[in-house]
Amino acid sequence: MTMKYPALPECFSFLDMLDEKEQQLLSNSSTRRVFKRYSHIYWPGEPAQDIYFLVKGSVKIATHWENGKEVIKHLVHPKAIFGEMALVGQKQRVDYAQVLKEEAVVFEVPISTVRQLMSSNYAFNHFMMAWFGRRLEQVENRIESLIFKDARTRIVEFIKDAARKQGKKVGYETLLKHPLTHQDIANLTSTSRQTVTLVLNELKKMNLIHFNRGKILIRDMAKLM
Repeated sequence: MTMKYPALPECFSFLDMLDEKEQQLLSNSSTRRVFKRYSHIYWPGEPAQDIYFLVKGSVKIATHWENGKEVIKHLVHPKAIFGEMALVGQKQRVDYAQVLKEEAVVFEVPISTVRQLMSSNYAFNHFMMAWFGRRLEQVENRIESLIFKDARTRIVEFIKDAARKQGKKVGYETLLKHPLTHQDIANLTSTSRQTVTLVLNELKKMNLIHFNRGKILIRDMAKLM
């Protein structure tokens, strides 16, 4: 489903950086799109002509190795940006973007519009550069984790990081609702599904977490290690 010239959602903080004329430019060039769960927003090889602002749902950015194994590079949650490599010269997508278990709503904006706003608005340009900086830092941290940390540590740190970003405090406990299977967590942490299940069961046995489908309850973040 698509909707041309939509009203941009107020949840995006960068809108405050744009004047009325710039907001109108962004609105007039945007397309609001709704994707069913598990559908693909783009595939490898497709032209990289747009950047996406996620309003609702969760999206995974992933690729496949030659042996067919999926590698999830990162997860995108509401109020976040993806497809940003098109801004730095990527002509064709090298990854795929797939919706997870809930319907996703995105705003699709042409790269030409984003570049125009970046060139004319210092604050927006700074916002986008900061976004790239955070993404680069995430990539560097993940590489270091793969090199220096064992599988159990990577899984535990993924849970803690996800809980800090997406979890809700309930007293001393933190409830993390997520759209991931054990295989997804394995693909994110470069481990195996069996290892993820083993680690989660071990943490549950130690009374550090409780989990079921789509939920992880962390008893005490400070004790989870």
